[in-house]
Amino acid sequence: MNDYAPWLQANDQYLATALADLRVRLQRAAQSPDAPAAPPAAAAAATTLMESAPAVRAPNGPKHSWFARMFAASPPRAPLASAPATTIDTPPVAPIVVEVPDSGAAAAAAPLPDDADDGKHTPALAVLADRLGLSTFERDLLLLCIGMELDTRFPALCAQAQHDPSRPYPTFALAFAVLDAPSWDALSPQRPLRYWRLLEIHQPGAQPLIGAALAADERVVTFVKGMNYLDDRLTPLLTALAPATLPPSQQAVADRLLDNLRHVLPGEPLPPVQLLGSDSVSKQAIAQAVAAAFGAQAYRLSAELLPAAVAEQETLLRLWQRESQLLPLALYLDAGEVEHGDAVAAGVRRFLARTGGLVFVDVREPWAVAQGLSVDVARPTAVEQRALWQRLLGDAAGAQPRQLAGHFDFNFDRIEQVARGALAAAEGNSAALAQTLWHGALAHTRPALDQLAQRIEPKAGWDDLKLPDGEKNLLHQIADQVAGRSTVYDDWGFRARMNRGLSISALFTGESGTGKTMAAEVLARELGLSLYRIDLSAVVSKYIGETEKNLRKLFDAAEGGGAILFFDEADALFGKRSEVKDSHDRYANIEVNYLLQRLESFGGLAILATNMKGALDTAFLRRLRFVVNFPFPGVAERRAIWASVFPAQASVGALDFDRLARLPLTGGSIQGIALNAAFMAAKAGVQIGMPLLLDAVRGEYRKLDKPVNEADFRWLESAGGKP
Repeated sequence: MNDYAPWLQANDQYLATALADLRVRLQRAAQSPDAPAAPPAAAAAATTLMESAPAVRAPNGPKHSWFARMFAASPPRAPLASAPATTIDTPPVAPIVVEVPDSGAAAAAAPLPDDADDGKHTPALAVLADRLGLSTFERDLLLLCIGMELDTRFPALCAQAQHDPSRPYPTFALAFAVLDAPSWDALSPQRPLRYWRLLEIHQPGAQPLIGAALAADERVVTFVKGMNYLDDRLTPLLTALAPATLPPSQQAVADRLLDNLRHVLPGEPLPPVQLLGSDSVSKQAIAQAVAAAFGAQAYRLSAELLPAAVAEQETLLRLWQRESQLLPLALYLDAGEVEHGDAVAAGVRRFLARTGGLVFVDVREPWAVAQGLSVDVARPTAVEQRALWQRLLGDAAGAQPRQLAGHFDFNFDRIEQVARGALAAAEGNSAALAQTLWHGALAHTRPALDQLAQRIEPKAGWDDLKLPDGEKNLLHQIADQVAGRSTVYDDWGFRARMNRGLSISALFTGESGTGKTMAAEVLARELGLSLYRIDLSAVVSKYIGETEKNLRKLFDAAEGGGAILFFDEADALFGKRSEVKDSHDRYANIEVNYLLQRLESFGGLAILATNMKGALDTAFLRRLRFVVNFPFPGVAERRAIWASVFPAQASVGALDFDRLARLPLTGGSIQGIALNAAFMAAKAGVQIGMPLLLDAVRGEYRKLDKPVNEADFRWLESAGGKP
């Protein structure tokens, strides 16, 4: 038999004895011809009772906060928590009707059982009264209402005791008549019965409070009966945080928090803890680890679920405060998506100001919270991620742990998901494991970015790039640095020595159509990463603060790795800061400053493309690691482009690439001309020849507002003849 069974037996015996005494008191009042409807004490005596009664105890008070008791010199009395019922899935126990032999209506009412236990079994009602600060009269009044749920004889006895068949329920007047040491202040909203919502008061119309029907709250009834579980009014709003193994870097954060919290003086409220950063999974793991060190379970409450109405929020607050007295709980308030100035933020601050207990707040940046703690929470380090990849994948992993940790920034939960999914899909095939792992990791980074940017499927390879050797070498250096980040930053210790400058960013500058986008595709294909083009129309907003908000979402989504951010027409977003002449200039400069910070801290590869290099802010140029100039293609480059522009399956006639290369066109224009000529050939049912190409060239010239010199075209036509 476990410890719970004997405690429950003793608790049932306590309730049986206490309810039997209440029945005797009710029978005695029923036989009295003049049952008093109000306390017999005089006004002066009532005033004395009110002054001597203990005040309601706040949720973070020194004696009745279970956090404060953890630091007390002597341990508290054995609480109800010894019952295995701190979870919300405890099997329900049917209420019992306590059957005690009837002692007769004329029997004298014995005092209610003393709360003092035998040193081993403290009754649940005594625990409740102690933690919530009930006086003896309030405790007995609550038990009178609980008796209605546990004993079917109570309704009839209440009606008889009040000499009114229409009142088969307890009232304050009845309690004043049958219980010892009655006190008027028990009716006060600031006393525990009403403050903690222990009683439900049914007071229709103008009925006096003293005659209103009283009922015990269901959560209180089950607690007193021996079942301790989370209030079902809170269950839909809360999610229990799962325990997780913390890596050393995050365990150090948890240890610092514990050290700070343990230095709080007994009786002082614990300060709210702000967990800063973008990775909620890591923050939840740290919060649960700290809560577990206090013997508590942390529950997540989304800030979006906080009621907007003050009265409804107050009810939620009281219920949570009451639960934190009855169960070892900690609150994890998720406000990661809440902006500082909106209405939800005001509700969060109001809620935090009054919650009490151990509270964690998930925010991206620090909030102004009085006497709070703030800690930055980052994902596990690259070395820790690599070690977990290695442990999960085993010897068959090869070089995959290093590559995955270098390109993806995952928390431990995400790493376990990807690794287990890949191992199950590969089914022991080590050759397929590497590809399955890589695609699985990419799949986990896509959902967030797909909503914020346009994904480009990279198709171009190195052979498709027709650039001078110097520019090609720079592109190879970019690819090598991205691929070798793990070795240089982590194995060689550069990450530990440098706070900034670890980002890899490049500027592609040159005329439109010179191959900037193709080069980004080549890098993405070479590295096996996703390529996302940033749609400036979805990012830039005329409303103050909206651009930064959109950029923050974009960079946060890309922090997981596996993606290259490609800012086309970057001069529209990364322009020079201007002299502040009005508020518009000030906020425009703030946007540029924010971009500078996020670009420098971004862990992936960011590529900026522009045909107006001079329009970029010089601070951006200083922070860029590479600047690749895409020159207007020369004759040799144009010939190579013409020679490779047609797919092998296309029906192509005799073409003079040397003469076509003399046309001053960019690679983008050449590709467009080839495509238009192919459509004309398909329509006419002929091969792609020089005349069709030159017709397409004329159309491209007109599109670009270039003059068409027919003499040049006649000279070119002589190379291919007429169809």
